[in-house]
Amino acid sequence: MLQLQSLLTPSSHSYPINSNIYGTTISGAPLPIIETNNTLKHPENVSFSAGEGTYVLRDDIHLATPPPHPSEAPVIDRNPLATTPHNVTSGTKITLVPTATLAADPGPPAPAFAIAAVAPTAPGSRDGSGTNGSSSSAAAVEGWTVIRGDKESQTSGETDDEAAEKFGEGNKSLSAAQGGPRKKRQTQNIVKSNSSFVSRTITHDKFEKRMGERRTEGLVGIVNINRALEWLDMESAIKHEPLTKILFTKAHPLCHDINPLTRSPTCLDVIIGFSTGDIIWFEPFSNKYTRINKNGLINTSAVTSISWLPQSPSLFLAAHADGSLIVYDRNKDDSPFVPEAIGHPGNSLNTYFSILKSVSSENQRTNPLSYWNVAKAQITGFKFSPDKEHLAVVSEDQCLRVINFVKERLVICHPSYFGAFTCVAWSPDGRYIISGGQDDLVTIWSARDHRIVARCEGHHSWVTDVAFDPWRCDERTYRFGTVGADCRLLLWDFSEIMLNKPKGRQDEDEVGPATRASVPVLPPVMSKEVDNEPLSQIVFLREAVVTACESGCVKWWERPDESRPQTGMGGREGV
Repeated sequence: MLQLQSLLTPSSHSYPINSNIYGTTISGAPLPIIETNNTLKHPENVSFSAGEGTYVLRDDIHLATPPPHPSEAPVIDRNPLATTPHNVTSGTKITLVPTATLAADPGPPAPAFAIAAVAPTAPGSRDGSGTNGSSSSAAAVEGWTVIRGDKESQTSGETDDEAAEKFGEGNKSLSAAQGGPRKKRQTQNIVKSNSSFVSRTITHDKFEKRMGERRTEGLVGIVNINRALEWLDMESAIKHEPLTKILFTKAHPLCHDINPLTRSPTCLDVIIGFSTGDIIWFEPFSNKYTRINKNGLINTSAVTSISWLPQSPSLFLAAHADGSLIVYDRNKDDSPFVPEAIGHPGNSLNTYFSILKSVSSENQRTNPLSYWNVAKAQITGFKFSPDKEHLAVVSEDQCLRVINFVKERLVICHPSYFGAFTCVAWSPDGRYIISGGQDDLVTIWSARDHRIVARCEGHHSWVTDVAFDPWRCDERTYRFGTVGADCRLLLWDFSEIMLNKPKGRQDEDEVGPATRASVPVLPPVMSKEVDNEPLSQIVFLREAVVTACESGCVKWWERPDESRPQTGMGGREGV
């Protein structure tokens, strides 16, 4: 009921109350659309407490929802029970990074376990059926192989050098030296763009002054809301006033990512996925941009999640709403995609995972570099593991999948307790995966043992985002946070001691689906309603916890001063 009421209540930062969203009064007379501005508040006496102390709300930024473009179809009814269509949106999503050059950092140690692979199906087997008749994801759950101890290197056949292999390594057709210098695709200035895709770009009227005054090592943010993308200087006293704001015509940005490898005080490589399937690379300092998968040339479905490949300056992975995972190169031109018939060795166990183009293909002059059919429904999220080799993928087909994306092998496919998965995250050491779903539950998975080790109850509606707090994780305990459509922020702690062996499990090597009653149930250590609108994201920083909601509220919860962590498992200064 809480979620329904919040959706039915119009936002004060949307549009004038005497007009509809298309700039006409209720009587029908024309009225200019008024675009409201972002606001910044510093509330007093708003906080929540956890075991380590009190988190205080210091900044509350409300991003104005941009008015729809006149060419957009009317969408007025916000009732979630209505049958009328509504604009595609992902709420508010924000990425926060320091602009200082990333120092050399080996990162957290790789997990001390190996994972056996499930053989992918041939490109023609879209239903996941194999020659042995094994077709369902449940077969993969009941038949996965666990490799432990000294048997790892012998059984898996992988050496240390192979484990460190990068995606596409060894393919000469991907080398810049192959066939002469690599031809880079042309870029344009987004401020001067005459593209019908970009409605307009608004640069702050004191842009040069603000750029001269800003800290070169300071924290910046890229945030998308509705059909807008904004670049914020989080160190500024007027941080709510964007340095640059881009409005798109009909497409809504649903996801974005900043490349940690190439970021510097004068460069940010931002990749953005849209509801139309288009992808834009954008560099805010220079205002340069390129458009990839233009008009859905390669895939016409919405981009639901996007991320740069680990340790790559130009390759990124995009998840599309049709269940596809596609690797693009921002420097390459696009061409219409034609599936390639590719066979891969593997065992006889099959599930829904089809390689329509492999990164080992010699045809790498244009995008895509690889193309996988992963799920039978929309992919709702994916995250790379700390070992930079595995990928956790969740989707609306009610499955969590772990993929060795370097080897292009499916490792695990496990069903949810009920409903779709909505979000996923890895622990900083790679030992655990957490997922949230439409069953209002948070599930903790052991990546090493391929099984559920705990379920977490506390949300009263769908879980919309999960994230580990690397500043409060160590070798003994783990901290993670979740947010949901119930407007609540929850914090959770667990340790290996708390994750007892499931009831009825006799053999340590026995694997299989776990019932809800067979695993521990953990309560949250903190639960608080922190907004009036459904929440869409949680971000952990060394100095704060940041939450975002669907209607544009970004809140900065400062950590307790007396217990602010200085180091953490896999943590870096600032992020």
